[in-house]
This record gives sequence, structure tokens and C-alpha cells, in this order.
Amino acid sequence: MYWEQLTSPQIKASDKKNPVILPIAAIEQHGDHLPLATDRLIGEHFCRELNQLIPNDVLILPTISVGCSEHHTDFEGSLSVQHETLLKQMTDIAGCVAKYDFENLVVLNSHGGNQAIGQIFVEAFGFRHPQCKIAMITWWRLCLEELIKITETSKGGTGHAGEFETSLMLLIAPDLVQADKIGLKTNVPTFSWAEADMLHGPKVSLFRTMKAMTPGGVFGEAASGTKEKGVKITRVVVDALKQVILDLRQHSS
Repeated sequence: MYWEQLTSPQIKASDKKNPVILPIAAIEQHGDHLPLATDRLIGEHFCRELNQLIPNDVLILPTISVGCSEHHTDFEGSLSVQHETLLKQMTDIAGCVAKYDFENLVVLNSHGGNQAIGQIFVEAFGFRHPQCKIAMITWWRLCLEELIKITETSKGGTGHAGEFETSLMLLIAPDLVQADKIGLKTNVPTFSWAEADMLHGPKVSLFRTMKAMTPGGVFGEAASGTKEKGVKITRVVVDALKQVILDLRQHSS
């Protein structure tokens, strides 16, 4: 169920064990071939698919669309808020959810730049609201082993606007994908201990702007993206997300 589509009495009568999902995303460049709304569209796609599977067991909040994307602002069109701003927005929304006695809150993140402040939110809000279970999911970290079986690229291929995000957008909104502008991989190498992508975490976190990582704004192999992979990624992620939701619901007081 979608929070904003219900009436106030319906929210009041809702099962408070049902996990409430807060999607957080970004509005930022995704190379020349994907729209600025890519992260938001992907997060909302997973929520929509989940809602079709278990509509009576979950509540989905409106997306926080603009996230922490300052490292993308060398590319025109990218929007960003400060980490403190996103933290405050998440805290305020979650505070309302807790006030209405819901027991489970899940942050569903679809942007890498939100991960650090998302973890701070989980720890701070969770400590101050012991009556609630608070969790954060970054979708590509949820089911790494299954996603690794889907990729056809090596390390560095599934990064920003690369194989996986292009595959998902070819499924979700093919009319917004400018296929004729998909270019070759332009990743700029760095220290071996800092190399990473969606499926391969770095040993050491090293800051680089997106333009320093890739002059064209695409980190990965976008040309390897297909609609068929988008279907497989969706199935794997939504199944794993469903399990988290049902587990939280089942173990509520």
C-alpha cells in the first residue's frame, strides 16, 4: 500500500506491524544516455514490484528524491542537499511514522552517496526509538551473490550508469534511455585498494568526484546493459526485499 493514497482513518487503522518503506534516491547525471531521475525511478520500480507481491504487508512512503550528490555537480543538472539536510528530512519523516505507532521502518536507498548518512540515521534514530526496528537497504548490497551471477562484466563494470542501472532503465523506462549515446567504459584507474563498483567494495574508502572517476559521467560498461538483465535484477532484488519485510513483520511484538 502507498502511504499517500490512504486516508487518515485508514492509516490509523493500519496494522502497525507492517513495515514502512522510506525510499531515498538522487537526481543527478547518469552519463549521456540515462535521465537525471534514474536512481529515483529504480527505487520506485522496486517498491512498485514489491507492492504487487505483498500489498497488505507493507506501506510505502513518498520518495525523498534529491540526495547527497555534491560529487556529481561538475555535471550540469545534478541536484544535491547537504548530508545534514538529508539526515534531518529522514529523521522528521521517520518521527511522524513512529508517532503513529508503526514498529518497523525500512530505508530503501538507490544512490551510493546516501549510504554514509543513511547509516548514521539508522544508528541515531534507532537508539532514540527503541520501540522501532530500523533498517537500511542499499539495493545492490542486498543480494550480492545473486547479482554477481547476473553480471557479464568484470570489476568496474557495474558502477554508476553502467551495466546494471542501464539494464534496469531499459526495463523501467526505455523511452528515457538514449541508446545511441551509450559509450565505451571510461573508468579512470586509481589505487588497487580503492577500486570498486556496485558488486565489489573497496578495501579503503578514497574520495574522488565523479568527474575524476570518469570524464563522461559513466562508471562501468553501459553497453552491456539489456532489458533481460533488468528483469533478472528486479526478480532477485524484490525477492530479497520481500524476505526482509516479511521477517520484520513476523518478528514484531
